[in-house]
Amino acid sequence: MYDKVEREHIFAYNKRKKAVTVMSLLKDIYNEEFAEALLNRIKSAYPAFERDKCRALIFQEDWPGLTLKQRMRRITDSLYETLPKDYIRALDVLYETAPRFSGLAGIIFPDYVQQYGTDHWDESMKALQYFTRFSTSEFAVRPYIRLDRERMFKEFLSWTEHPDEHVRRLASEGSRPHLPWGISIPALLDDPSPILPVLDRLMQDDSLYVRKSVANNLNDISKTHPDLLVQIAAERFGSCPHTDWILKHACRTLLKRGDKQALAVFGFEDASRISLERFTLNSETAAIGTSIHFSFQIRSSARQKVRVEYAIDFVKKRGHRSRKVFKMSESAMDNGDVKTFSKHHSLKDLTTRKHYRGIHTLSVIINGTVKGSLDFSVE
Repeated sequence: MYDKVEREHIFAYNKRKKAVTVMSLLKDIYNEEFAEALLNRIKSAYPAFERDKCRALIFQEDWPGLTLKQRMRRITDSLYETLPKDYIRALDVLYETAPRFSGLAGIIFPDYVQQYGTDHWDESMKALQYFTRFSTSEFAVRPYIRLDRERMFKEFLSWTEHPDEHVRRLASEGSRPHLPWGISIPALLDDPSPILPVLDRLMQDDSLYVRKSVANNLNDISKTHPDLLVQIAAERFGSCPHTDWILKHACRTLLKRGDKQALAVFGFEDASRISLERFTLNSETAAIGTSIHFSFQIRSSARQKVRVEYAIDFVKKRGHRSRKVFKMSESAMDNGDVKTFSKHHSLKDLTTRKHYRGIHTLSVIINGTVKGSLDFSVE
C-alpha cells in the first residue's frame, strides 16, 4: 500500500499521462540513503547480518542504470544472500523490519516472498497479508496464481473478509487480469470467471480504496469480455450506491467506445432527440504546442439523461489517424432545454502523445453518437 503522499504523487503524474517520467523518478526511491536505513534496521533485528557484504552486492557498477523493478530485485536478491537461509527465520527478520519502510519502496518485502517463498505456501500467504499493509503485495501474489490458481483464489476469498482495507484490496488488485507491472496470467484473460466471486464480495465495500480496485479489475475484464461486464452492470446497477459507483467506473472504457448496451445501463439512451447547434472551431489551422478552442450548443426535445463527449482523430507518425475520446459532462435535460459548451484543447506534446502535422477531425459525441464533426489542420 502506498502512503497518502505517494498515492497522490503517483496519481498526479498518471493523470498527466507521464508514466515513463514517473518511472525514471521513482527508481530513485532506492538510493544509498534508503539502503543504509534498511541495512541498519536489519542489523538491529538480526545481529549476524553481513551489512557490508549486502551493501556491496546492491551497489555494483551497473546500479545507476537499473530501472525501478531491477533495483528492487537487486535488493531482494542481495538480502537473500545475507539473511538466514532458513526461509522462516528470514521472514522473522523481515517482519520486524518492514513496518519502518512503508510506501512504494516497501515492495521489496513482498518481493522476497515472491522470489523465495513458493515452497512455503502457508507462511508466504501470512507474510503477503502482513506486508501489504505497509506497501503492496499485488505483484507478489501473481506467481502463486500460476502455481496453484484454485488455492490462491481461496486465499483471495478469505481476504475479502479481512478487517484491513489493504488486505481486502489485495484480493481484488492481485487478481486483476491486466495488472500493470504485474506478471501476466493468460488463464484469467481467457476466462475471468474465477475472479467474479472475489469481486462480488467487495461490491459494497465501505473503502473507496477497495472500490477503485474492484472497478479497475472489472474494467480489465471489459477489454476481453465486454458482454460479461455489461451483463453484470445491468443486473447490479441500482442495488447500492457503492456498487453503482464501482459499475460506472468499471464501464468507463465501454462508455468511451460508445457501447450502446453499456450506455443504456446508465440511462443514456438514443441521441436522436438531441440536436447539435452552433458548432464552431476558432480556426481551421493550429500549430503544434498551441491549442484549439471550440464551442457548441445542444438542444433536447425530450426529458432524458445526456452524456457529452468530444473526440479528436489525431494524425499519427505514419500518417494514419487514431481517435481519442474526452468526456465533458453528464446531466439530465428537459424538453426544450439548451446547454452551451466551450472548450480549449491543448496541442502540446506529452510523454504519451506526440502531435504530427496533418488534417485532424474534431467530433461532438452525444450518448455515444457522433452528432457533428469539423476538420482542422495541425501545422
